Amino acid sequence: MSVPTRTLNDGRTIPGIGFGTYPLTGEDGTAAIVSAIEVGYRLLDTAVNYENEREVGEAIRRSGIPRDELFVTSKLPGRHHGYDDAVASVHGSLERLGLDHLDLHLIHWPNPSVDRYAEAWRALVDLREQGLVRSIGVSNFTEAHLERIIAESGVTPAVNQLELHPYFPQRPMREVHERLGIQTESWSPLGKRQAPFEEAPVAAAAEKYGVTPGQVILRWQVQLGSIPIPKSATPERQRANLDVFAFDLTSDEVDAITALGRPDGRLFGGDPDTHEEM
Repeated sequence: MSVPTRTLNDGRTIPGIGFGTYPLTGEDGTAAIVSAIEVGYRLLDTAVNYENEREVGEAIRRSGIPRDELFVTSKLPGRHHGYDDAVASVHGSLERLGLDHLDLHLIHWPNPSVDRYAEAWRALVDLREQGLVRSIGVSNFTEAHLERIIAESGVTPAVNQLELHPYFPQRPMREVHERLGIQTESWSPLGKRQAPFEEAPVAAAAEKYGVTPGQVILRWQVQLGSIPIPKSATPERQRANLDVFAFDLTSDEVDAITALGRPDGRLFGGDPDTHEEM
């Protein structure tokens, strides 16, 4: 399938939908990632803390797809926020993946009580200058976190990957991203165990367009301007999740799905001001 691309603020292009690899590990995990590549995914999303970078690298080699056709993302864990630790962490990711560069590297969480995320950001800026990372970004950053690293480095992240799904549509942060020129990515884009497949706006659109509720939600993500990162180990579902570019929701349908948002819509207590992962 042909997947449209988006242009990042550094001029590089990124596929408009990606494949999330957590928690795919071991031989079954490798096989699932190979399947995703064969189906047509070109954006692969992993992280040090997923403990599957080796599987992602092996899947890339098994797929036979040329490296320059793939867009590989990994993420820096909280325990590596020191400058030297961040540099070593990226080298470790490249070694486990068996690659000579990453297309995108993100700071996984800001971990504000540790207060070294700006130091980690400076390391990513320097690694980009060295060519080891082509684009750099963050994940789970608030407006205040973003403004700090931009002010201290003069470099705006290309991407901020957030929890974003119909029960938590992140309208304020999407507006921040639009103002700053940052691309939004969505983790848990379907809402995992809370997926609103039976909610009226989702179910009605699925029936109208002859698609699945999951496809409706991913299409909603795309029309919001976000890049969703769904995960599935099943080839049929992988294919369905990718096949969301042949229909359009109306603006009223997009608004109705967005209106499902709840004040307590997070999947867990993942408030970036308080939740931390090392």
